[in-house]
Amino acid sequence: MTGPAQPPTWLAGYIPDLPTPFDEDDRLDLAAFAKLCERQIEAGVRAIVVGETAGEAATLTPAEHDSMVRAAVGIARGRVRVIAGAGSNSTSQAIELTRRAEAAGADAVLSVVPYYNKPMQAGIHAHFLAIADQTTLPIILHDIPSRTNRELSDDTLARLVESKQFIGLRDGTGDLARPLRLQPLLPPSFRLLSGEDATALAFFANGGDGCISTVSNVTPGLCQAIFSTCRRGRLQSARYLKTGWHR
Repeated sequence: MTGPAQPPTWLAGYIPDLPTPFDEDDRLDLAAFAKLCERQIEAGVRAIVVGETAGEAATLTPAEHDSMVRAAVGIARGRVRVIAGAGSNSTSQAIELTRRAEAAGADAVLSVVPYYNKPMQAGIHAHFLAIADQTTLPIILHDIPSRTNRELSDDTLARLVESKQFIGLRDGTGDLARPLRLQPLLPPSFRLLSGEDATALAFFANGGDGCISTVSNVTPGLCQAIFSTCRRGRLQSARYLKTGWHR
C-alpha cells in the first residue's frame, strides 16, 4: 500500500474496472493480468479497480479475490493506486472482504449498496458505517440501483460523508444532474465518479471528477485523452474523440 494522498490527486479521470483473466484450466491467469495492469499504467491512469463488477467479484472465491488484489499491489509497486472491490449484501462479509483487501495492501475499497435484501436507507447507512468502523482504508461507495434494487439517496450520502473515510461515489444511476445536485451537500475533497461509460462525458461536464470505466480496458489511451480534453473545456473535441470508441 502506498502512502497517504489527498483524493483529488488520484481519484479522478478514467479508472479501469479490470477484468479477471482465467486460463484454459479455469485458473487465474496472473501473467495476463499483469499485462492488463501495465497497459493501464503506461496509458497514465491514476488508479485501477480489481475484483469488482468487470472482475466478476460475485463469482470469485475468497482466495481468488485475495490473489487478484495482492497481484495488483505487487504489479503497481506504488505507481498507481489499487482499489479493491469489497462489497456484499452481507455486512459481515463486506467487512471481511474489506479487512482482507487491507491486509493485501490495497489503497482503498469500493463498496456497493447492499443488493437483494432491499434495505431501507437507515440500513444502508448502518451497513457502510459498520464497514468503516472495521478498517482504516478509504471507502468509495458504489450506487447502482439497476443491480441492487436500492438506491443510495442523496440524504444518506450527505450523512455518510460526515466521516472523511468516505472519499468518493461511483454513480451508476445514469442521473446526469446528480453531480450538480450533490456538490453543495458534499465536502470539496469528495470525488464523484460516473459508473456509466455511455454518459460519462455529460457527467464530467456537470462537474463529475472521473469515471470507473469498462471501456478503458479496451482503449485506455483514448479514454485518458477524452478526459484531459474535457477538463480543458474542449467539450466538442472530447465528443469527437469519443466517436473513436466505435471505430
